[in-house]
Amino acid sequence: MESLVFFGAGPSKIPDQVLERVQDELLDYGGTGVSVMEISHRSGQFQQIITDCESRLRRLLGVPDNYRVLFMQGGATGQFAAVPLNLSLTGKADYFITGTWSKKAAAEAGRFLDVQAVLPAADRFLGIAPAAQWKLRPDADYVYYCDNETVEGVEFPNVPGTGNVPLVADMSSNILTRPVDVSKFGVIFAGAQKNMGPAGTTVVIVRDDLLSRGLKMCPSVLSYSAMAKAGSLLNTPPCFNIYVTGKVLEWVEEQGGVSEMTLRSDIKSKLVYNTADSSDEFYLAPVAVDSRSRTTAQLRLGAGADLEKKFLQEAEQAGFKSLKGHRSVGGIRVALYNALTVPQIERLVAFMGAFAADNRQ
Repeated sequence: MESLVFFGAGPSKIPDQVLERVQDELLDYGGTGVSVMEISHRSGQFQQIITDCESRLRRLLGVPDNYRVLFMQGGATGQFAAVPLNLSLTGKADYFITGTWSKKAAAEAGRFLDVQAVLPAADRFLGIAPAAQWKLRPDADYVYYCDNETVEGVEFPNVPGTGNVPLVADMSSNILTRPVDVSKFGVIFAGAQKNMGPAGTTVVIVRDDLLSRGLKMCPSVLSYSAMAKAGSLLNTPPCFNIYVTGKVLEWVEEQGGVSEMTLRSDIKSKLVYNTADSSDEFYLAPVAVDSRSRTTAQLRLGAGADLEKKFLQEAEQAGFKSLKGHRSVGGIRVALYNALTVPQIERLVAFMGAFAADNRQ
């Protein structure tokens, strides 16, 4: 369907221009006569692919020279274990639990370390408690947070201050959508399948001085130090996925870089939230205004689940695919990743307006 708009929360939309370029090179990469999926990860061709991919990411995010960029496997879930295994010193870590993914990360870290929750316990995740309520230990090995919770639609408006304690951020769902001062972090990681490429590659940005930490039990395949020494080639990497990630990063550069992606992200998210807020509670955006995600907007219909079901059915018929909320919370989830265009979101909010007009009770 030419007019189809895909709102997959992950794996997510890859820019059409990137898919077309990949298609052109799929059977014969760079005159080698073989597919990029077939060339050796030890070959000069692939070394150029991974080097270019890293260079583009460093330029886009302004990654300082004292940080390593690693291409790993296992997704964010793999990093839930990798982070404590690599960063442990005294066996203590503090976790901001603001949604499904940080809750899972804290539970995994609890298998290895003494984990303290920074925020007061909450039955529902609808925002971020003020700093006056935070509990941070000055002797923790690190502080962890998920910058954007895709299930609940909660996003940190600012980088939390942690003093001299290294800060770790899961940016899987909002990396490349706004500027990042990498120097404020000890580790940033992101699964590629939201804004950078296909599922299967996880980018890890780690400060050099943290590579000497960790537990002896850490498997080599999860070891930042081992991966850094091997140039991300300790084992066979997800070659095709890294190749596509490089193509997406090239596209971001061509579009105007992170500054342009930030502008588009702000426009798209405001279109959705303004439509909800001006709907006289036909649509509800339950997350606190200062914590609303710019990349995964969570919406409900004020009339309840039956009308939500009708909305999703009619949206699908109109060409808006994969708007259903996560199974744990329901509702409507509007993914607003970089590959989604402003005109596509304008079409969606026009549909939302028409649906509300036709279904008010």
